[in-house]
Amino acid sequence: MSTNSTNEPTQLQTTPVDYVTSAAKAVLGMVPFAGSLLAELAGSVIPNQRIDRLSKFAIQLEARLATLDQAFVRAQLSDENFTDLLEDGVRQAARSLSDERRQYLAALLGNGISSDAISFAESKHLLRILGELTDVEVIWLRSYLNPEIGGDSEFRAKHDNMLKPITPTLGSGQETIDSYALQSSYKEHLSTLGLLSPRYEIDSRTKQAVFDNRTGNLKLKGYEITSLGRLLLRQIDLASDSSG
Repeated sequence: MSTNSTNEPTQLQTTPVDYVTSAAKAVLGMVPFAGSLLAELAGSVIPNQRIDRLSKFAIQLEARLATLDQAFVRAQLSDENFTDLLEDGVRQAARSLSDERRQYLAALLGNGISSDAISFAESKHLLRILGELTDVEVIWLRSYLNPEIGGDSEFRAKHDNMLKPITPTLGSGQETIDSYALQSSYKEHLSTLGLLSPRYEIDSRTKQAVFDNRTGNLKLKGYEITSLGRLLLRQIDLASDSSG
């Protein structure tokens, strides 16, 4: 009979995690620089997570870090704010379901490391906000970057099915009503996070805000992107510094 304490994990219990961790390090090790950085965190951050997602993320991050001095980046490992940012990025990458999401994450980390204008703590704040957004909500946020009529025509054409306004009528079916509710919720969530700002209708005669007779709330006219929204888009490479 084994004399191991019940509080001590047996070899059989630890093998799966050890195997996954070793596999993660082996896969990440194939990516020269970014992979080795992430491999150092593999044991504590990503056991039992999807290694294929992490390997794709490592390749994308490698491309972001290629222009930076590797000694400089490694030196940042002594900064807890940097390692905290990197660990959070790894966790989100392991949960990511799309290449686009991993590109956003790699861009945010890369820009956070290379920029003197934004700190690691500030990048972590943006990373947290990004983690609260779905890929659909990111596209909706991007759609407000250029509000001019005819602006962003290529982007809007690419995402026409997603961005096409839904306006239910009295005769609309449940599917249309549900789609409208979802579309509205995306914008409301972006507004709650401070990425969009609501615009309300103003009576041209009284110059006072107009109330919606149906809801009793201020009558919403639309939304506009905020400075925080623009910053997030820039950090994930969906907007240039000159946009807006």
